[in-house]
Amino acid sequence: MSRPQQITVLGATGSIGLSTLDVIARHPERYQVFALSGFTRLSELLALCVRHVPQFAVVPEVAAARGLQDDLRAAGLSTRVLVGEEGLCQVASAPEVDAVMAAIVGAAGLRPTLAAVEAGKKILLANKEALVMSGALFMQAVHKSGSVLLPIDSEHNAIFQCMPQDFSRGLSTVGVRRILLTASGGPFRQTPLSELAHVSPDQACAHPNWSMGRKISVDSASMMNKGLELIEACWLFDAKPSQVEVVIHPQSVIHSLVDYVDGSVLAQLGNPDMRTPIANALAWPERIDSGVAPLDLFAIARLDFEAPDEERFPCLRLAQQAAEAGNSAPAMLNAANEVAVAAFLDGRVGYLEIASIIEDVLSLEPVVALEDLDAVFTADAKARTLAGQWLNRHGR
Repeated sequence: MSRPQQITVLGATGSIGLSTLDVIARHPERYQVFALSGFTRLSELLALCVRHVPQFAVVPEVAAARGLQDDLRAAGLSTRVLVGEEGLCQVASAPEVDAVMAAIVGAAGLRPTLAAVEAGKKILLANKEALVMSGALFMQAVHKSGSVLLPIDSEHNAIFQCMPQDFSRGLSTVGVRRILLTASGGPFRQTPLSELAHVSPDQACAHPNWSMGRKISVDSASMMNKGLELIEACWLFDAKPSQVEVVIHPQSVIHSLVDYVDGSVLAQLGNPDMRTPIANALAWPERIDSGVAPLDLFAIARLDFEAPDEERFPCLRLAQQAAEAGNSAPAMLNAANEVAVAAFLDGRVGYLEIASIIEDVLSLEPVVALEDLDAVFTADAKARTLAGQWLNRHGR
């Protein structure tokens, strides 16, 4: 290797971003940070810049950029601070960049991730919403540019590792019968249904196995996260929704499985630590140390599996329906969920009302084809408006 690979980390202060930087720091001869972005945790972003010395940092607002630039100069760094979506797209598509970790949560990550795709970068995709919102357009851009797309979600990375190398020829062609997408079941897997209406945001964010941000933790509790992953898996592996089955696996040791027509089922196992899929994607097709402890099967002792309960997890049902409908339905599902989860985290709605808001939005707006990115954002905006109207009608 003649020089270290230049890496842009979008969403550097989140859990995925921090795990990525941990893996990068373990291999300074292989990787170098080119750019970092942050949203609200600007003091943390400053500390990351001091440690990793990127050429660029990106923040959402001009005032924040000025403050960070002053702090960086005071620290003796020449890191340039850029602003907003334009800055994100610039550091995602810069000629010097070899790979982009796309870890901005939600719809905000779509444009910069697409900018990286169109520039032909190696994409480490942790922003599942990019594929959920614009699956066909996104994959068309990947094929057109020759960009290498590697999944970071532990489940999709596990599927990627268990698939034959030529899976793009079609699942049935390469002998794959179905994809088994595992889910922990979250903190409410065994909570009495009568108590779910009263659970708090802190309870919903207390995931039993994974350390994640608050929004994705709520999605995990409702299993909307798994629904979005099902949609993402269909695009990543050219699968039909009927070929992807969700399996609750409370230990979170088997990260997903691939079932072959000859009766073989391949599984990828590991401790629940995001550094494993990050290291896998960073070094692919090689393998590098991630810092994750070896899996101790004797300590785990047992592996359990169960089918998800639709009454307990209505968000999973709604996501499956959106996957079947296709076109604008997944984008609207995602937008309505973002509004509903934000309202729940703010204490404006109850936990069970998250699904109610999403179902209301999907019932009010017809599914339409998405011809371009403007149509994607139109569907996204419409769903957010309808979700806001639901909140207003109910005095929230």
